[in-house]
Amino acid sequence: MPTLDSNIEYLKGVGPQRAEVLKKELGIFTCRDLLFHFPFRYIDRTKFHRIRDIHEEGEQVQLRGTLRRLETVGEGRARRMVGSLRDESGMMELVWFQAIQWLEKSLVVGKEYIVFGRVNEFNGRFNITHPEMEEASADNTQKARTFDPVYPSTDKLTQKGLDARGLRKLLRTLLDGLSAADMPETLPDYLRGQFKLTSRWEALSSIHFPENQQELDAATRRLKFEELFFLQLRLLQIRTRRKDTVRGFVFEKIGDYFNTFFQEKLPFELTGAQKRVLKEIRADLGSSKQMNRLVQGDVGSGKTVVALMTMLMALDNGFQATLMAPTEILAQQHFINITELLGDLGVNIGFLSGSVKGKKRAAILEQLASGEMHIVIGTHALIEDWVQFKNLGISIIDEQHRFGVEQRAALWKKNPAGQPHVLVMTATPIPRTLAMTLYGDLDVSVIDELPPGRKPISTMHKNEHHRLRVQGFMRDEIAKGRQVYVVYPMIEETETMDLQNLMSGYEALSRDFPPPQYQISIVHGKMKAADKDFEMQRFVNGETQIMVATTVIEVGVNVPNASVMVIENAERFGLSQLHQLRGRVGRGADQSFCILMTSFKLTAEGRERIQTMVRTNDGFEIAETDLRLRGPGNIEGTQQSGMLRFLLADLARDGQVLAAAREIATRILETDPGLAAPEHVRLREHLATEGKEARVWSRIS
Repeated sequence: MPTLDSNIEYLKGVGPQRAEVLKKELGIFTCRDLLFHFPFRYIDRTKFHRIRDIHEEGEQVQLRGTLRRLETVGEGRARRMVGSLRDESGMMELVWFQAIQWLEKSLVVGKEYIVFGRVNEFNGRFNITHPEMEEASADNTQKARTFDPVYPSTDKLTQKGLDARGLRKLLRTLLDGLSAADMPETLPDYLRGQFKLTSRWEALSSIHFPENQQELDAATRRLKFEELFFLQLRLLQIRTRRKDTVRGFVFEKIGDYFNTFFQEKLPFELTGAQKRVLKEIRADLGSSKQMNRLVQGDVGSGKTVVALMTMLMALDNGFQATLMAPTEILAQQHFINITELLGDLGVNIGFLSGSVKGKKRAAILEQLASGEMHIVIGTHALIEDWVQFKNLGISIIDEQHRFGVEQRAALWKKNPAGQPHVLVMTATPIPRTLAMTLYGDLDVSVIDELPPGRKPISTMHKNEHHRLRVQGFMRDEIAKGRQVYVVYPMIEETETMDLQNLMSGYEALSRDFPPPQYQISIVHGKMKAADKDFEMQRFVNGETQIMVATTVIEVGVNVPNASVMVIENAERFGLSQLHQLRGRVGRGADQSFCILMTSFKLTAEGRERIQTMVRTNDGFEIAETDLRLRGPGNIEGTQQSGMLRFLLADLARDGQVLAAAREIATRILETDPGLAAPEHVRLREHLATEGKEARVWSRIS
């Protein structure tokens, strides 16, 4: 019998050809890989259905009854065998199109059979096509009472006889040749006892071939806990190791830049949440440990001011600061806002992107290298090798999920004297379970309070019937001196259909809102950057009343005078995207509105998305719903994380398990950071062997 680490081709029933397909189709290279190829559902063979109780096509059922009739009908390709199975409640027709001669010899009318298959409907009557047939006896009635695992498979595997049934057979062969010694325990006994967890060997056996629902539940619970626990243990180890080994620049004082800005330049009172987050950042920067902090804040919660005041702490201690944004529009917006906020404070601030060239670029690079420039704001151009700082103390990354790991890591290398502090920000609220997984090695701050005076945005759902009323409402708002966004979906900038939608919408609006009374801007991803900026600037300056756009305005446009956001085909947007778009209005003191236009027919999920938007403005509640509806792998920015490829755990449903796993991992590392205690030997060994294969997302975030 091959070991768990043996090549899969040496398992009985596999061989070189099947092994090749298993490797290509499922990534199964070893027997261990096969053992961890878990079923995605189970066929309940523990109960027998009564024929009279079957009401639904597509249902998989197990029957026990007497074969009453068996005959061959039709000719040529239409030839088929038809039988009738009767139990005490009724009659079910059985149909076969293949292996008819063999069936004629094997099946006996008048005998009792156990029949399993999928129910079909034909001419108003139910039947089962190609059922599994087994002669009933006291012995095999008991054997039939199992949960049959169903495994993910593909067409190529099926062609090689490795459909769900073929894979089931391989797993049975593998497990029959293994024992508990081949799958040693990984969790301390006290932990298993505390949470009443079954052994690892029992869990792995039962996840494939459970005898009942209770056994399956116990196996699933154990394996989910193990998966989430070791993930959190690895993340917390990285965080502890980084705090212990990576030294940070010490920002000892709060000086003139910070104090003058806070006392004389800040145009509004900071919220309690902003003050709390600044205090957490200040503690990091003065600790001699390198800061690695994520700031989450909903749209409009005031992250930019927190970022600016953090950069002023660096300036007060003789360091430079940088703020990197994912798009030129957003970077320019930050540059304009921060320049206005600083006023005549004497801070030399520059802007750098791919479009800044020639003498202008040379001057900025020279000032950065000499230390004459205090703050630079820009795009990923900031991480290029030709950008050199004299003394970079802090790097701030906005909408961090839009950058790759390597791009973020490059900012770490911008100061030869040591690693700058890192602050990453996101306006996309992240569900707690996702934050613990994606950013488990980061300290997290949340700005969960909106500035005073901000009125909640009123959101409503309309369809084509309401088109004239919506346009009337837009006219009323424009008459009050307000401005309006009308956004069309552009899922891929190359989609011709979407561009046509946008252009036909623009033409229709131009007819309904004619010049000279109304002026309309249009912005989409196919436009040249200069044309896009020109149109956006016209809207910002109030020269146009309506901005027709695709999602390019999702981030980076701040027009306090815009009070209406109309989102066309809203059912085609994800929840977080709808929330981001809605956040483009509500930036001034006026009441703002978001109108979600959809078609009449909505899927159940589409309807729930729209209803969630209408019901709440809370970005964290929206993010939780988004996680539940779409799953973590489809939420923006998480696809690049290998951590989210769980075998069993589901962040949308297993939040309590994750929280418990993290709490225990934290407690263990606080008392035994090196896992040196005898009761933690198993943890240390698992992390050193199987655990080392797990990819950690990033040392930065």
